[in-house]
Amino acid sequence: MRYALASASGVISAILVVGHVAAQTPAPRVLTQEEMFRRNVGTREEQVTPFTPHRIIGNLHYVGTKSLASFLVTTPQGHVLINTNYEVAVPGLKESVEKLGFAFSDIKIVLGSHAHGDHMEGDALVKQMTGAQVMAMAEDVPALERMRPGGKPHPIDRVLKDGDTVSLGGSTLVARLTPGHTRGCTTWTMTVTDGGRSYQVVIVGSMGSNPGFQFVNNKDNPAIAEEYKRGFEVLRTLKPDVPLASHPAMYGMVDKFARIGSGPNPFIDPAGYRAEMDAVETLFRRVLAEQEQAAAVR
Repeated sequence: MRYALASASGVISAILVVGHVAAQTPAPRVLTQEEMFRRNVGTREEQVTPFTPHRIIGNLHYVGTKSLASFLVTTPQGHVLINTNYEVAVPGLKESVEKLGFAFSDIKIVLGSHAHGDHMEGDALVKQMTGAQVMAMAEDVPALERMRPGGKPHPIDRVLKDGDTVSLGGSTLVARLTPGHTRGCTTWTMTVTDGGRSYQVVIVGSMGSNPGFQFVNNKDNPAIAEEYKRGFEVLRTLKPDVPLASHPAMYGMVDKFARIGSGPNPFIDPAGYRAEMDAVETLFRRVLAEQEQAAAVR
């Protein structure tokens, strides 16, 4: 099988830390850009091989691969899919949805994290298979329009702006513009109910500063550093009970999945969100300072 994979500068949301999150553990080591990239992007096989589909909390489910996250919000009026990932992985995505007992054809809305092929290349095929409405943040539209797997135009049925809501069957998601990784990188928030309680969910689009990202004298986007700073400002205002993200390594999915059923829901992890934000912002600011210093001495 051949895989159409994105370039190193256009894949992955970076993030995090070694050893997620118990409050009593030592402060985790902040990974380098290369370590974060390799940890999150995974291998070709991991990018297209489905991970065991599972319910996260309430009506929110995981249907993605081993290294690329996709989420399914199920409702009586149909379902919302967040991230179609690579087009070649769409058959596995369909299989994961069906393993959970849902019909793939009942997907009514397709959303995305950001305009990189590893997250949104499959939009056209999923729309073709389901008739779903594809929605995307305005700032990412130009990049999405250049995303044409097999020559297919990228469908965009609704253009979103920061703060817009997407509702279906009693569930509402809020689109938050968290730019930097892409111009229209989108973090999704929603409230879910589980066991008679309400929980705040945040699905981080990405604030990863991949190897090769240029924050100083960037000719394609001179404002990229300021956009990153605005993205972090927005994310710091969010207080999720359940932090998720566009790559499962960004929220420790594998470890948390292994603990399902052995105690409290492991995906309820507000401390993990704060630790991730601290780690990724520290790395961004360190790389930015290094690039600013290098530019000053030229």
